[in-house]
Amino acid sequence: LVMDRAVTILSTDALLGDVLLPVLRGLHAGTIGQEHFASNLVRGRLTALARGWGGGAGRLALLACPGGEQHDLGLIAFGLALRARGWRISFLGANTPIAALAVAAAEIDPEVVVLSAFTEGAFEEIEAELVALAAERTVQLGGPGAAGGMAERVGAGRLAEGPVLAADAFAVA
Repeated sequence: LVMDRAVTILSTDALLGDVLLPVLRGLHAGTIGQEHFASNLVRGRLTALARGWGGGAGRLALLACPGGEQHDLGLIAFGLALRARGWRISFLGANTPIAALAVAAAEIDPEVVVLSAFTEGAFEEIEAELVALAAERTVQLGGPGAAGGMAERVGAGRLAEGPVLAADAFAVA
């Protein structure tokens, strides 16, 4: 009930920064069952807000998590924050094979391809493919998986920490 009320009265940035993202950060303190329940509740609210985020006439961003990466809530939050800044979003979601991402990018020709990974080392197995993708397109990497200079090694940009700050920094670029 509290979350439903927050969705209806807060701006996207306030909802993400003051309510949903703090809830996500606190999930690791509970049991796995509690974490899954809360994650699914938050995912439901976020995806409801995401309806129609691909429409309109703004710049287009293609968002995905690399193969094997299941943690997509931060990426959804980033997409919502970017949408609030006038962008259109094409969302492939969690566990997207790099070949499928490359095909989608060729088909829809986004202004930017954004990959996010919560899991450290998630980009290492696809480093060569990321170099090739970044040679053809503007690529941004985000999340803890992009730490350790990965973005620089593959020729990609690195998103700022936190979906709202990342959208602020990225939207004006």
